[in-house]
Amino acid sequence: MENFQEKVTIIGIAGGTGSGKSTVVKRIVETLPPHYVAVVPLDSYYNDTSSMTEEERHAINFDHPDAFDWKLLIQQVNDLRNGIAIEQPTYSYLQCNRLPETIHVEPKPVIIIEGIMTLLNKKLREMMDLKIYVDCDSDERLIRNIQRDIMDRGRTVSMVVDRYLKVLKPMHEQFIEPTKRYADLIIPQGGENVRGIAILCKYIEGLMSAVV
Repeated sequence: MENFQEKVTIIGIAGGTGSGKSTVVKRIVETLPPHYVAVVPLDSYYNDTSSMTEEERHAINFDHPDAFDWKLLIQQVNDLRNGIAIEQPTYSYLQCNRLPETIHVEPKPVIIIEGIMTLLNKKLREMMDLKIYVDCDSDERLIRNIQRDIMDRGRTVSMVVDRYLKVLKPMHEQFIEPTKRYADLIIPQGGENVRGIAILCKYIEGLMSAVV
């Protein structure tokens, strides 16, 4: 277990909703050797709300730090770092609750933790070898949120805009944007920054060659 830990690189990728974090993760996974990366999405670690009524679940602010099960996330990232496979929780946006199914994740040389508040938790941050903030214009993020929520979550444009103004924007300004100061690398223009992502991938390859 000790030898495995020395070879693991943990990367945290944060940024506002719709900033292009998933695109950055995808490019990293495609650049590194096959089956080299374990992705740990922060969205999988919303608190289990099975004991709540449907009305109570829908009232939760899922863009607040208290919505996440930080203890479980930190435990499972630590397990992966120590060469122990995990059963990653799954979450349904439609049901606003954790699902009974889990995803089996094997430990890999690179662990990517990705989500809006990935850099917020100090304990989690201290486990990272590289901290990245994906920056993106707020108008562009709103457009992407509208497109995603209409297609994937059955919401109307007015519902998405209303949620953006009442919840996403203030939570971004209060909790997400400030974590930019913890980043080792900021990628402007979000997932559209091909050159920035290419530089990042080269840097990660350098990190890996240094520990292998």
